[in-house]
Formats: sequence, C-alpha cells, structure tokens
Amino acid sequence: MSLHEECGVFAIYDAQGDCARSTYYGLYALQHRGQEDCGIATINDLELSCHKGPGLVGDRFSEALLNELNGTMAIGHVRYAGSTNLHLENAQPLTLTYIKGSLAVAHNGKLINSAELKREYEYKGAVFHTTTDSEVIAYIIAQARLHSGSAEAAVSQAVKRLKGAFSLVVMSSRKLIAARDPWGFRPMCIGRKGDAIIFASETCALDAIAATFERDILPGEVVWVENGILHSNRENCTSTSSLCIFEHLYFARHDSVIDGQSVYEARINAGKSLAREHKIDADVVIGVPDSGLVAAKGYSLESGIPIDDGFVKNRYIGRTFIKPEQSTREEAVKIKLNPLRATVKGKRVVMVDDTIVRGTTVIQIPTLLRDAGATKVHVLISAPKYISPCNFGTDFTIKKDLFAFNYTTEEMRVKIGADSLGFLSLASLNEIAPNSKCGFCDACFTENYPIK
Repeated sequence: MSLHEECGVFAIYDAQGDCARSTYYGLYALQHRGQEDCGIATINDLELSCHKGPGLVGDRFSEALLNELNGTMAIGHVRYAGSTNLHLENAQPLTLTYIKGSLAVAHNGKLINSAELKREYEYKGAVFHTTTDSEVIAYIIAQARLHSGSAEAAVSQAVKRLKGAFSLVVMSSRKLIAARDPWGFRPMCIGRKGDAIIFASETCALDAIAATFERDILPGEVVWVENGILHSNRENCTSTSSLCIFEHLYFARHDSVIDGQSVYEARINAGKSLAREHKIDADVVIGVPDSGLVAAKGYSLESGIPIDDGFVKNRYIGRTFIKPEQSTREEAVKIKLNPLRATVKGKRVVMVDDTIVRGTTVIQIPTLLRDAGATKVHVLISAPKYISPCNFGTDFTIKKDLFAFNYTTEEMRVKIGADSLGFLSLASLNEIAPNSKCGFCDACFTENYPIK
C-alpha cells in the first residue's frame, strides 16, 4: 500500500439532461482516485460556471449548488494532491478566458516535460497561478487555438507537444473534447445514455449514471462532441501503448473494465498466480482491505485454503496513502484496520496485500495479527518488488524511500515480522490481464521506462 494516484475525470454532453448532477454522481464513483479536492465546470447558454474546493464530492456539492451549475455540458475532477501539491488554487477544473472565448480543463496524469514547457511560456510573458501540469496544458491549447481552425484541432496540436501521462477533458463554449496521451498511461472511456455522450476515467463512473459503455479512447486519440455528434481524430495514435499496470493491481475500482480487461479478473489472476508460486501450509487466507481482497480471493480459489474476513476497516478514514505526510500516514494505519480475532486466533494466516512501497502499512500489520492470536503470518504481495520511482502520475519519485530498493526480501521479512514474504513474479505479472487491448508500463518493477 501507500501508492498515490493522481486524479479522476468525468465529462458529459447532454442537451436535454442534468449535466451537473450526472457529473456529481460520476465523480462520486471516481472518488477513490482522489480525495483532496474536487470540482465541476459547466456550460449553460455559452456561459462558463465553475465550483471547486477541498473535500469529498458529497461534502462539496449541495442540491442547490448543482441546480445553479446545471448546463448542457460539464466536466468534473477529483484530485489527489500529493505531498508537494497541496495548494487549493491547484484544484480542478482550471478555467481561463482568452481572445477566443472560455476554456475549462481537467486532467489525470503527469507530464515529464512540464517544467520545460512552463519555462518556455514564462519567457513569452505567461504568468502561472498554479503548480499543476493542467495549467501548462491549458496555455498550450489556448496558444494553439490562435493558429487553429477549431478547439479540437488545438487540442490535437497540444498533444504533440506533451510528453508523459495525460487523460484530458476540455470544454469550450460549444464543444466537449477528450484526449488520451499516445502511450495510454491512464485510462479513459466513452459512454452513452440516450443522446448524452460521456467521457470518464473508468467504466464504474458510467455505471453510476446508468450509461452504456461504448469503447475506450485509444492512446493518442482526440474525440469531441459538437451539436450532439461524436467525432474522432487519430493522427496522434501509435502502434504501441503503455497503460500503467497499477490500474489493474490497485488504482482502478475492481468493477471497472479498462481497455477490454476486467480489473476484478486481473486481480483474481494475480492471486491465483501467487498461489501457484508460493505454496503455503495455512488455515485461512485474508486480504488487506480494500485493495488486497480480490487477490486474496484468487489465492484462496487456487490454493484451496478457505478465505475469511481478517480485518474490520474503519470506513470513516480515507485510504492510508491519501495522507501526504509520513507521520499522519503512520497514525492512520493504526486506526484504519483492526484484526478480526475470531478469524485469526490460533490459525496460520496467509495475508495478501497489493504492494509494498514505503513499507509503512505492512510493517505494522503482522504484529497486529499476532496480537490478535495468529500463530503464523505469511505475507504475500500481488505485485513484484517496487524498486524504481514513477514519473507518470503516481507521485512517487524518490528511490531511496522505496522499501524493496533498500532491503532484500529476507531483510524485509524480518523487518515486518512475517514468517514468510513473497511477491508476484514479473513473468506472472505479464499474464494477469490477458484480455487487455493495451500494452503496459511496468517501470516501477523493471526500470524499463516507455519514455526516456
């Protein structure tokens, strides 16, 4: 545990519908992708309105506010801020007014050439008010629009200049546009509900508003809605793709389907592979809520060891990794999970979790289980060793803080107090998503980065 995803985005065009409310429900379904702040921007009679701020979606938006925001188009955003990006002015969507009109922009991911682009525009006189990549993207689109025949053409031109991860939604006064980076690092799909057209980070957001999944946006593709008609530009598409493998291991909600692959089935496959690779004599399998539960089920199915609830989770505290400071993260672990004594007392336990990054969480859990009466605690991780930082949106770029970078498997086992410790092999990782239409980025495990 302790990875950080960047954000989730949602957008809808519906000339007859309640776009603000649909976006609210869509963001609610994407809340797991970011919990620091959220926002919704809408177009009504060509006028742009926006409300955003700190907190969860359900706390930020009231019935009266949604009625006030309602329009024929909307984009929404939930944000994980990261430890160096907490400023409230960074909340999205970002809005700007320029000579061609108004724009609202929201995105998920991280650019690796953001500083270079920002410096270029600052030398041209641009003044930046946030520290986000989204503002850089907005400037590039606005500049490109001055020399392009349309907003969608400007977005296509901007995509050519951006390097890194970005699933992007853009709203002008007349058009709703979505784009995915040419590597496909982050997911983005298209859905329909009647005449409404929806773009979302995950299919679970489509389910939340009873929309029907149509297809995934291709890596490099720009799509847009104009007068209720969906259009596509694939000039930036390539033959290779690099979806972040952690979407299947951890980030995405397990009821989502990404690029043709069920997230639930991918996690079941990871658990089954763990069982084939790590045969353990035990009495019960438990998963660490919530991200380890499905892999634990896969382990149980393959091994034949019964699965049971191992922890009671405090539902009133956010996922541990959302806490940006190390001290608050450690405190959160202690109040987040409580072992279920009736399940583990007097038993040999296989505990399945999704990954070890810093080691903050996992280093405490075996002791909690022993204190609850477990006689043996075997820790299995449904991912390989996390040995290298990510620069594409997981907000973890310091190699020296990685648990597996600093210690061998045996040293980690001793430090966390487990009777055994095992990881998913790289060979098995490559087999967990057989139905995926995308390739994968696994640089955090292999140091093989898709972009230099």
